Amino acid sequence: MSFQDYLTEKKIDGLAFQQAEPALYDALKVAFDQMHPASFTAQKLYLINPLRRKYWKKDMPAVLPAQEPTPSRPVMRPKPKIT
Repeated sequence: MSFQDYLTEKKIDGLAFQQAEPALYDALKVAFDQMHPASFTAQKLYLINPLRRKYWKKDMPAVLPAQEPTPSRPVMRPKPKIT
C-alpha cells in the first residue's frame, strides 16, 4: 500500500495536503514507508484526525451504504418471583 492509498483510505486529500504542508507530508511518508500501516495509524493517530478535518477528501461518499440488519435474539428477562 502506498502512502497516497493510505491517505485516501483515511479520507484525506493527499494532493492538497502535500501542496499545503510539504515538510510534514514528506516526514509522514518516510515514517509510513518504514512501518506497517496499522502501526503508523496507532503512532500517528493524533496527527491523522486533524489532517482529515483540514484536508477532507470531498469526492468520498458522506454516508456508507446501508447494511442489512442482522437478526438478533430476543432479550430474555427473568420472571418476577411471586411470594
